[in-house]
Amino acid sequence: MPSKKNHPVFTAPEDLKIPIWRYMDFTKYVALLESRALFFARADLLGDPFEGSISKANMALRPEIYKEAAIPQKIWDQLSSFNERIRYWTFVNCWHMNQHESAAMWRLYSATNQAIAVKSTYEALCDVLPETALVGVVKYIDYATEWLPEGNTMWPYVHKRQSFQHEQELRAVIQEAPTRDGKLDLSNPPTGTGELVPVALESLLREVIVAPTAPGWFRDLTKAITIRYGINTMVNQSQLDEAPVF
Repeated sequence: MPSKKNHPVFTAPEDLKIPIWRYMDFTKYVALLESRALFFARADLLGDPFEGSISKANMALRPEIYKEAAIPQKIWDQLSSFNERIRYWTFVNCWHMNQHESAAMWRLYSATNQAIAVKSTYEALCDVLPETALVGVVKYIDYATEWLPEGNTMWPYVHKRQSFQHEQELRAVIQEAPTRDGKLDLSNPPTGTGELVPVALESLLREVIVAPTAPGWFRDLTKAITIRYGINTMVNQSQLDEAPVF
């Protein structure tokens, strides 16, 4: 069953067919073809220490907002501990959302000219993911002054600091908290760095683009590998570095 598109936390883009992109090196592209699965990384290992956190504004405004509830500090401390540990069982797959390919993304995510961008759409991503995966646009806020919604453990995973706004991120999230004897058990983090989620690559991949500075042999190799794995998708070279006309 496809991913849900009507979750209260996850906001769809205005254009459901908007292009989305993942930039990667050749090794990761081959791994994608071999596994026929998207890798969802553990949130605590994404490289941003703020993943899964609330804003400082939440801490400052809670006493006033929840004044009538008279919530004891012990409960807030338990919630803080829970928020920190649930990151271990929150798995994220990130995409760049843009009508056009991004020169900045090529620089950020491709260390060499032997790099690849795979292109899809929001709608296609939702269609190939299981119902347990939720997909939405990331909102960028000032963690010092802006309130981050509460009441659902997913809210922190659709918010990031404004310094990441250039990413224009669309992300898919799976949260699978383990239980023991019918109760949540967050005592031991999972041993792996993430999860592989099988997808129909034929439906997901709309185009494969090699880096603008990639040599011709690399483009041809990418085409050959893509065909060998049975993916009938156009493989083209980025035109970002084509010669200007004066």
